[in-house]
Amino acid sequence: MKQFLPIIFLIIFLGILSSANIYLARRFSFYFDLTSTRYLYVAFGSLTVFMIAGIISTTNAQGTFANWIYILASIVMGFLLYLLISVAIVDLISLFVKSVPRLLGISALSLAVLITAGGIINAQYRRISEVEIPIKGLKNELVAAHLSDIHIGHFWGPKTLQKIVDKTNAQNPDVVFITGDLFDGRIRLNSKSLEPLKQLKAPVYFVEGNHDGYSGAEEVKQNLREIGVTVLENEVTHFNQIQIIGLNHMRADDGDPGMHGTGKKPSMRSVLDQLNIFPEQPTVLLHHSPDGIEYANQHGVDLYLAGHTHNGQLFPFNFVVGMVYKYNKGLHAYKGTRIYTSQGVGTFGPPMRVGTKSEIVLLKLKPVES
Repeated sequence: MKQFLPIIFLIIFLGILSSANIYLARRFSFYFDLTSTRYLYVAFGSLTVFMIAGIISTTNAQGTFANWIYILASIVMGFLLYLLISVAIVDLISLFVKSVPRLLGISALSLAVLITAGGIINAQYRRISEVEIPIKGLKNELVAAHLSDIHIGHFWGPKTLQKIVDKTNAQNPDVVFITGDLFDGRIRLNSKSLEPLKQLKAPVYFVEGNHDGYSGAEEVKQNLREIGVTVLENEVTHFNQIQIIGLNHMRADDGDPGMHGTGKKPSMRSVLDQLNIFPEQPTVLLHHSPDGIEYANQHGVDLYLAGHTHNGQLFPFNFVVGMVYKYNKGLHAYKGTRIYTSQGVGTFGPPMRVGTKSEIVLLKLKPVES
């Protein structure tokens, strides 16, 4: 049955897209009193094909033309989502408030444009999320900045990274943790894009994410090492008072296919069993996705830092992601292990955030009072 899941998902996905296009075409035909719906079917169908083909074909493209195709296709994706929602809202309101059809159409279009524009602006406003976490064994308070899912690529480049670095430095952290998806394609995959990271005033530790893998994980890591970032690949290191475990992006367990299956590669369970971990020391685990917390807990991890989910990034997908990932955003606890899942600093796909936020997480690790 499992082998048919991708096909079933594809059929359902195409069915939803087709139904959405039919719905939009018929509603706008009604709104603007058009004699034929044929051209609207073609128009919405063409936008959908452009959206999907544009993103898939240009994700790792490096040319200027391909970059603009990706940008337009991504924005079209966000706009069509909110056009569909806006039309549904307007139709619902029209059941109770009678209005001229043309006004309904204009209202739906205006609402979709406003949400799209607002989402683009919101994605660029990066908030500081401060969290206090008690850690057993700490002698003094330690301040850590947690960055995740920056997604340098078609939208975000060195200027954006510079703003993130400046805002991070302003918090005066003792250490900086980056939990993957630093890149979002090969278009800006070079050492120049990472120059701002040199200005971070604290030591930096990095683990890969799935999008780093799509872009070229080894190249990403090499560039980071050249500028002094400590790259952790299924290993343990120490900083100040804490033990740091850094894992590559992987499944939680050997039998878990995961959303981004890693084939025959190791799992968190198997790798953690092989590492030389001292459970009695204050321990922070870095892993891209918030999976396998039970295995982290078995090895005495005090704090698990992850990202990956974006908290869905766009409403209503935050509710969908919340069903897929138990720890989809913010601070949670599992027995003696705390986990913080960042909503991310950047974006994937549409450069928008609706109902979510771009965040730099400031973790104040405090000794446990006796």
